[in-house]
Amino acid sequence: MRRLRAAAGFDAFDFLALRAAEEISERLAERKEHFGTAVCCGARQPQIDARHLVSFDSVSEHLRTAPSTSRTNANEGGVRALAVIGDEERLPFAPTSLDLYASVMTLHALNDVPGALAQIRRALKPNAAFVAAMFGGETLKELREALALAEIESDGGLSPRVFPFADVRDIGNLLQRAGFAEPVVDVDTVMVHYSDPLKLLQDLRGMGESNVLVERRRSFLKRRTLGRMCEIYAEKFVSSDGRLPATFQIFHLSGRARFEPQQQPLEDGARMRLG
Repeated sequence: MRRLRAAAGFDAFDFLALRAAEEISERLAERKEHFGTAVCCGARQPQIDARHLVSFDSVSEHLRTAPSTSRTNANEGGVRALAVIGDEERLPFAPTSLDLYASVMTLHALNDVPGALAQIRRALKPNAAFVAAMFGGETLKELREALALAEIESDGGLSPRVFPFADVRDIGNLLQRAGFAEPVVDVDTVMVHYSDPLKLLQDLRGMGESNVLVERRRSFLKRRTLGRMCEIYAEKFVSSDGRLPATFQIFHLSGRARFEPQQQPLEDGARMRLG
């Protein structure tokens, strides 16, 4: 629902999604691979050299409006392009049917990241590629601290205002558990500077990245608490030029679906010895 509400004006707030998609494009270009069937999930898509390109998202507006150089190149080369509406936690793709799965800034907001990674792994052919970008653990650390201190002072308690992001070690372990070989997690830390914390909150709404936690307080953030948050943010994090930094940590994930060779029958007369 957050992403759906933000979709119409997303062009004005897509700078992080575009950065992530461009980085994935560069990484795929370095591989110099041509993929048979490739799926890309997200509102902004990287360039992918594929024969069949599937744009996949839970928000149909993103499928209609997302600029995709991949799709343009595909059409010029006679490559089939398809748009599919679906849920990344309930993938509609058959097992071992994909040569590449790319996810751009969507995984961090899922309820079940391990389950989604396992489904992606099952949808990939043996040795097929997986690439993704998602927010990591240091994202919005300044906002999280300022909000926590403001709520303690003003409301006498805490409410989950910024949902937790996984750290590098957790994501690496999840990739291995899901069955990916050659797992790699790289970190791209982006510092965005604002004149006012309220502009940061506006950007988060525009990105569709506002609070989605079920356990959040259902009442609106009090004006007093919001004002105190802005004061604390400025007091603790102001830079030498008077601007306020906001940290966005983008994890770039990659791996390959682990190839499990089928066991071959023993030759005539051969015996398996134990011990």
